Amino acid sequence: MTHRICRTRFTLGRAGTAASFAVALPSRITAAVPSVVVSLLLAQAMTLSACTGSLFKSKATPPTIYVLSSAADAAAPAAAGAGAGTTAGGPAPGTPAAPLPVDLAVLKPRVRIGLESDRIAILYPDRHLDYFADARWSGPLGDVLQDLAVQVFHARANLRTVSGDSSVFASAYWLEIEVTDFQAEYASAAPATASAGAAPTVRVHLLARMGNSGDRGIMGRYEATAQQKATENRLTAIVDAYARAADMALADMVTQATDTLRKSSEAR
Repeated sequence: MTHRICRTRFTLGRAGTAASFAVALPSRITAAVPSVVVSLLLAQAMTLSACTGSLFKSKATPPTIYVLSSAADAAAPAAAGAGAGTTAGGPAPGTPAAPLPVDLAVLKPRVRIGLESDRIAILYPDRHLDYFADARWSGPLGDVLQDLAVQVFHARANLRTVSGDSSVFASAYWLEIEVTDFQAEYASAAPATASAGAAPTVRVHLLARMGNSGDRGIMGRYEATAQQKATENRLTAIVDAYARAADMALADMVTQATDTLRKSSEAR
């Protein structure tokens, strides 16, 4: 026996959003469906509509993205406009070292577990590691520091070329950095809320090794540490302390690495 199909259609969604479905029932069964079942189906459809709308709308505040840049890059235009780069006692402060005909590749840093993401880290006295809410670096910390290291070497080392590890095989020398500390440290266990409590101190600790791409030999090992206290317990001031500490540590690393490269170049 052939049954005629009776279709009942419901439309879900708010203005501008439409979703529909069909409930297909044989005509004999339709006659037996109580009105209370139909009411329940309508109620469920309305509930599903409300839930569906909430899936596509979020009230969460997007995080603020922070970028680290070399202080030497920012100071370069001012230094260039100040006149000659020498003083009676020798080179003026901030003047790049004498040019070196050297090509250096800065490898992507190895980052300690817990610091490797794009989140901005906090460390409390009990060694409890946390992160600032609604704030992020512009990328994973390894990528951010690799880019910053290239900037600092460009500004301070005066090498022929400095680049990321994409050109490591075209560079005579490589530098690999290990990040062991890169966090804002609080002296007390109080929550790190804006304007609440004393400002933290940012600690940056880097280890590095330099090698020759030709024979893969290690030419030098370096260590650099910097600490900068934030001027106040606000995120913008804390990020500024991060930038100053990172720039100081990398500048120290540049001095050590450049000395090795200069000696290697002179020995040839």
